[in-house]
Amino acid sequence: MATPDIKIACFGEVLWDIFPGGDRRAGGAPFNVAYHLSKMGVEVNMISSVGNDELGRELLQKIQNWKISTAGIQVNDTYPTSTVVATIDEHHDAHYDIVSDVAWDYIEFNPVNQAMATTSDALVFGSLATRNERSRNTLFQLLEASSYPVFDINLRAPHYDVHVIKDLLYKTHLAKFNKAELRMMIDFMGKSYTTEEDSVNFLRDTFGMAEVIVSKGSKGALYADHQDFYSIPTIPIQVKDTVGSGDSFLAGFLSKRLEQGTSATAIMHQAVSLGAFVTAQEGACPEYTLADFISFREDAAQKQ
Repeated sequence: MATPDIKIACFGEVLWDIFPGGDRRAGGAPFNVAYHLSKMGVEVNMISSVGNDELGRELLQKIQNWKISTAGIQVNDTYPTSTVVATIDEHHDAHYDIVSDVAWDYIEFNPVNQAMATTSDALVFGSLATRNERSRNTLFQLLEASSYPVFDINLRAPHYDVHVIKDLLYKTHLAKFNKAELRMMIDFMGKSYTTEEDSVNFLRDTFGMAEVIVSKGSKGALYADHQDFYSIPTIPIQVKDTVGSGDSFLAGFLSKRLEQGTSATAIMHQAVSLGAFVTAQEGACPEYTLADFISFREDAAQKQ
């Protein structure tokens, strides 16, 4: 169980994912992280914006029903609540059509979100919310207030700028890549990809990052801290869909990483367990209890 006094702020997009058939689900990578952190018993604040419209009111109500604070979610009178059309391919992977000029493109810096960043044990953010100058500037101001910036790279073409990614990495304590993003980042740096460990060391040295995670789907994950590299295999499950699996992995990781005295092995086991647990269910934010997850995690540990 997560230590109850852990507090994390998540910055970026909150939206409705629209799936085939018209099914509508609350989503957005940083919000997915916030949802699963809350399920792990972490106190979480979402810093974002919705439109002053029916979809925005529905989204705020849903988030409140999940017992996640909406104090950091602004209501924008000019721009609409974000909707994203999602399609699922034959490999269970999701693809998204992300519309621009929506409320979370215009997140304002204010004393409320500054205090959230200052008092939180971590500030989680991705690259998508930096596509617009307004939210990008707010993020950089919040990073100055954060003691533990966590960058979930989450590159979605064409919604990122390599120069901005580099600027963010210089301010990052912990960066999370998937395998493709790690290779892309090495390519952006003008280097030839050799091995995961060489790539991670190069990026840590270049940007002064203390920690790096590489999530590898069915191949497990790699974590590098000050001392060493840690690899852990995935947990075999029947894949329902991969929507939000990386977000739940990160939430699982942080829920243990910020506990005092937790080993790297225990941190990584929590991360891959929550990632597998969510991948075996439908959607990025399935309904479940902490007890449900603990039962799954313990069963998985006994089988390994």
